[in-house]
Amino acid sequence: MPNDARTTPPPTSPPRTTESHWLRTTGTTAYPPLARNTTVDAVVVGGGIAGLSTAWELTRAGRSVAVLEADRIAAGVTGFTTAKLTSQHGLRYDRLRRTRGREGAALYARSQQAAVERVAEICAELHVECELERVPAYAYSRDNAQRPALRAEAEAAREAGLDASYVEVTDLPFTLAGAVRIDGQAQFHPRKYLLALAADLTAYGSTIHERTRVTGLREGTPCQVTTESGFTVTARDVVVATHFPVFDRALLFARMSPRRELVVAGPLPADRDPGGMYICDEGTKRSVRTAPLADGGRLLIVTGESFTPGTADTGERLRRLDDWMHAHFPVTETRYRWAAQDNDPSDSVPLVGAFHPGARHTFVATGFGGWGMSSGVMAGRLITDLICALTPPWTRLYDPRRLWSALREAPTMLSQQAEVAQHFVGDRLRTTHVDSVDDIPPGTGAVVRLHGRRSAVYRDDAGACHAVSARCTHLGCLVSFNSVERTWECPCHGSRFGVDGSVLQGPAVRPLEQRDVDGPETPGTEET
Repeated sequence: MPNDARTTPPPTSPPRTTESHWLRTTGTTAYPPLARNTTVDAVVVGGGIAGLSTAWELTRAGRSVAVLEADRIAAGVTGFTTAKLTSQHGLRYDRLRRTRGREGAALYARSQQAAVERVAEICAELHVECELERVPAYAYSRDNAQRPALRAEAEAAREAGLDASYVEVTDLPFTLAGAVRIDGQAQFHPRKYLLALAADLTAYGSTIHERTRVTGLREGTPCQVTTESGFTVTARDVVVATHFPVFDRALLFARMSPRRELVVAGPLPADRDPGGMYICDEGTKRSVRTAPLADGGRLLIVTGESFTPGTADTGERLRRLDDWMHAHFPVTETRYRWAAQDNDPSDSVPLVGAFHPGARHTFVATGFGGWGMSSGVMAGRLITDLICALTPPWTRLYDPRRLWSALREAPTMLSQQAEVAQHFVGDRLRTTHVDSVDDIPPGTGAVVRLHGRRSAVYRDDAGACHAVSARCTHLGCLVSFNSVERTWECPCHGSRFGVDGSVLQGPAVRPLEQRDVDGPETPGTEET
């Protein structure tokens, strides 16, 4: 296909993110907060795709379930996904064949493809209109040197049981060196799907409680979950599905690294739809898919520019991604800009199953590595089977207690933790991030020392300053300001906070402490 896309100039003012297409095109939810102590068969902490899929599967298995969500369901990480529902996870299968053997790669493929088919089954059963479209998925490269790797990946994926092939021609508007094509995949509107699941599980007697942040977990027989408001839920089984676990007792935070990606989207003529889902992991990464629009056109969704939260010039990265979209596709405007966050496990396989070696009734789903749609659905079925005393064939593959795998991937894990240590120690060695509050322009934020304590100070567009503690409430790393999203972010484990200190994303569960910009100096409060 020739490239006759119109290139548009970059924006003249700093770009800002917006809500996602999925949030813009669905209504809000208003499930009540937990208002009393209650007892159920199972409590699910987290209302994204993993949490709601688990709650739905458990409800249909005859369990009474309470879903506890800190904000609104399907509005956090799941609300900002690109919603590729696929077993094609980049160049994954050749690596799995080498590290897990042919059987491990086949189990991964079977479990992930089963999740794709499970969504199709549920949509048919519940008559869900969620724009489910069956399309092929591609992992591509523009580098001729990558052709052997692509051929090896196609062979490994085909050997694992997927409908995979190596191709060198696609409907993308630029030339490729090659690509791995996997057929039988899907894309959908994640919120329309999950809101239907939520309505169905509550119709069957389970409950959802929004604006209910969980702060404590007591394991036992039964278990007990404590919320920020002081109310508790007692249950035989607890599932922690908060993307990054809000409890550190399993030390899973040491086996994952947070990654944030920017997203831009704009309307595209239907006849220029590239007809599939595409991903290229080279350099700054580019991921492409489309979604239907009400006027018959398509919405092009482009993802890329990965970075560790709290470490990047997000404004410049967003401009680069926007420029790339307009340079390669005839998009008339940039309608949306948003960002998504993922956690990459050190050994490339999600962590789904028993929470820790001593766990009997607590389970976790995390480490989806950017592929949360299929992995979240898979996790819902796997954990439900485990609670119902069943053992799927891929249980051991995903088991969070797989120390043999963690040891084999030790170099990756050590590298991740070295980066965390660098932020934890190195950020403190800097005397300050700016010299004075007066140096902070409107619409930006910086870490500055106030009254002997490092504080995160944001100056709003009107010039007023808002100060909070610069220490993340998870493990104490110093936060940094994200100028595009106007948030405070922790580079160690990915916690995110609003400019008022409120928790936007875990693993932190407590807000940043408020600080007084104009208050008097307080002796003896030096903060390291």
